[in-house]
Amino acid sequence: MPEGAPAYQPGFDPGAVCKAPPAGGSYGEPLPEGAGFKYDEATLHELVKEWRDLAQEYRNDIVDAGHIAKAQPPGAEYASGDNAQLVRSSGEALITALRERVAYCETMADKYVVALGRYATAEERATEDINQQSKGI
Repeated sequence: MPEGAPAYQPGFDPGAVCKAPPAGGSYGEPLPEGAGFKYDEATLHELVKEWRDLAQEYRNDIVDAGHIAKAQPPGAEYASGDNAQLVRSSGEALITALRERVAYCETMADKYVVALGRYATAEERATEDINQQSKGI
């Protein structure tokens, strides 16, 4: 395990063979009071995109899992029927798990969208404060 804080690396695919992680990106600096982390706007947008993309991958997997959940026995004998039922049960369990993962990813993306809203509100507030200051010396 590498030493130090983990780094958020937008677009990095840890499963890619011989691919070094891109430079830059981080989980953010810990806030002094320990209340969480802060992100810049670009990182928030990237996180929303990555969570939405992951949710879509799980949705695609649900379509494929549907084939497992509809498995038919290869023959008309007892063993084939029981085996097909077990396969269908596994497929249904897989679909349930994938739907839970989609919901989780969407919830995470939504949290970052809310953070982007807060970011925009803070930017607007700062702009208003600057504009309200008297100009000149």
